[in-house]
Amino acid sequence: MKIALFSYKSYDKEWFDSHLAGTGFEINYFRVELDESTAAYAQGNEVVCAFVNDDLSRPVIARLSELGVKMIALRCAGFNNVDLEAAGEYGLPVFRVPEYSPHAVAEHAVALILGLNRKTHKAYNRVRDGNFSLSRLIGFNLHGKTVGVLGTGKIGKVFADLMHGFGCNILLYDKFPDTSLAKKGYQYVDLGTLLKQSDILSLHIPLMAETAHIINRATLSMMKDNAMLINTSRGGLINTEHAIDALRKKKLGYLGIDVYEQEEGVFFHNLQEQIVDDETLAILMSFPNVLITAHQAFLTREALDEITRITLKNISDFQNGLTNENQVGAPK
Repeated sequence: MKIALFSYKSYDKEWFDSHLAGTGFEINYFRVELDESTAAYAQGNEVVCAFVNDDLSRPVIARLSELGVKMIALRCAGFNNVDLEAAGEYGLPVFRVPEYSPHAVAEHAVALILGLNRKTHKAYNRVRDGNFSLSRLIGFNLHGKTVGVLGTGKIGKVFADLMHGFGCNILLYDKFPDTSLAKKGYQYVDLGTLLKQSDILSLHIPLMAETAHIINRATLSMMKDNAMLINTSRGGLINTEHAIDALRKKKLGYLGIDVYEQEEGVFFHNLQEQIVDDETLAILMSFPNVLITAHQAFLTREALDEITRITLKNISDFQNGLTNENQVGAPK
């Protein structure tokens, strides 16, 4: 079975090549992102393997179907970039990797919190320049602070446990509460209470119609003055313009993001020798209390291994006429 793998990076090839033995699969690697202009690369392949910023809208899916593609294998958890209705109409099952390493993402959220708070990135650069001053590096103790966890799936639960280990008070919000967390002393509250009482708010929910821009002018106004906002989930959860406004007005104290709603064409690319034509991102990077990483929360050896293993299992199941719990787009 031939697989067209789009948006590949060196680590993708390293991990997939290391797992290919005995599978009978042949992978054709393409650095380009999948969209209408690049869909033709999939010709001759039965499977398209896509990542978070690949375009799997209706026109692209229609084109893939014309080219003989039979399956879409996402090597990520999110599927907001896929038109599932179109996939069903064209008979292309969509599989994803829902749980590759909750610890990887949760630990990166903690890293953003620590970096923003203790300003380790600034201190590192100062020391390299021979500046050993401690001026403007004052942080705060995490112990005793209230941490709000918006979304208590696997990543949210791991994150809550990690922050509890720092001695934080844990508040939770999820439309579907997990009763096991209450036994740990964590408290489920309504969204308004979560916003109003959290010193640190971390987002761990999927991006869908009902959660798009869940952090907006209204919800930001409900947050504590000088609170910290962390997003390692999906960029579209935050209305970036509203967050910038809150930063300017000194309502929002800190912002740490590993995802950005306009990251397509920027994140995962080396643009050092180019002008990044994104004024909003430039404004964000100008704030001293904003820390941005380029969608790297998932990037651990353990996570890459699991992503590769599950992606290939999904393809193998499809080849053998099987479905599994990772299918999100059952053909009609």
